[in-house]
Order: sequence, then C-alpha cells, then structure tokens
Amino acid sequence: MTASPPPETVRLDVWLWAARFFKTRALAKQAIEGGKVKLDGAAGKPGKAVHAGMRLDITRGEDRFEVEVLALTERRGPAAVAQTLYRETDASREARLAAAEERRLTRADEAHPRGKPDKRARRLIRALGDIDAL
Repeated sequence: MTASPPPETVRLDVWLWAARFFKTRALAKQAIEGGKVKLDGAAGKPGKAVHAGMRLDITRGEDRFEVEVLALTERRGPAAVAQTLYRETDASREARLAAAEERRLTRADEAHPRGKPDKRARRLIRALGDIDAL
C-alpha cells in the first residue's frame, strides 16, 4: 500500500486544526470569522485555500503567533508532527515569550486563595452577593 502524496492546498480551518492551533475545526472557524486569523496580512475565510509558503497571523487568547506554512495535511496527528507543518518567526516567538513572562510577573503579586472556602467564608460570600443585588 502506498502513501498518498500531500495535498497541494488545504482549507484554512482544517490546517489550523491539524497544526494544533485550535482543538476543533469549529473553534478554528470561529477564530477565522472573528478576525483572529490573518492570511498573508488579509482576513480569510474558513474555506480559503492554504499553500506552502503562506504567512499566517494567529491570535489565540493572549498569545499571538506569526507563522510560515511549511507543509500541508488534512489529518491531525501527534504534536511533534504538527510542529513540522509551520515555522514561527523569531520575532513572534520572542514577543510571545516576553508577554508571557510579563503576565507571570504581574500575576505573582496577586493573592491567591489557599483552597476552597470553608462554611463561614461561603456565608460571607453569599452575604456580599446579596448586598450587590440591592
């Protein structure tokens, strides 16, 4: 049995799903329609054909990726294989890591609860909620 050759074009939402930028095709489609994915600097549609060599700007949550498409596939595989489908630019990687470090340092000052609230704390939380309703 011979392996089929890689496709020449793939739908944008399928490629984003196969490259593991989004967990489902539906999430990829929502991101594309919401303007979170740019294809060569322009807004795309979920059915837009992706070719090797295209540049994608992907915004996922607080992270922003600038990637170049290296390979195409319609099948979702292991993460190690998915990472071979694209190459992230050095500037994008540095900016993303710097932003993550800044978020980490900013959140370090915030006080986090040690665990679940006990019975007394739950009553206080409910009482505060009732005050807001007035």
